[in-house]
Amino acid sequence: MTLRVDPDSPEPPFAQLHAQVTAQVADGSLRPGDRLPPVRRLAEELGIAPNTVARAYRELEADGVLVGRGRAGTFVAAPAGGGEEARAAAEAAAATYARTVRDLGLDVDAALALVRRAMRG
Repeated sequence: MTLRVDPDSPEPPFAQLHAQVTAQVADGSLRPGDRLPPVRRLAEELGIAPNTVARAYRELEADGVLVGRGRAGTFVAAPAGGGEEARAAAEAAAATYARTVRDLGLDVDAALALVRRAMRG
């Protein structure tokens, strides 16, 4: 993923980010389940305010392009209708979850119990 902000553009930075992420999802550069950088890190890399990145992410979530998963991060959303892309996004989410619960020291049974509970709720 390559994002740039042109300070000389008449388009505001959040709109530039929105357009670039949308284009990269459309052309397949970003795929369902891909994780985007955290707001603060991306803001620092681009030399812009974190609120600018947060606004772009919020608008992309509202458009269904991204999905925020709390502390797990922000990911490219699976397209409506599911299919192979939805499966790939679910596999990416599962891999992230597995790393997280491993890092927390949970065993497999405890981790699966949490997933079962979440799926019911």
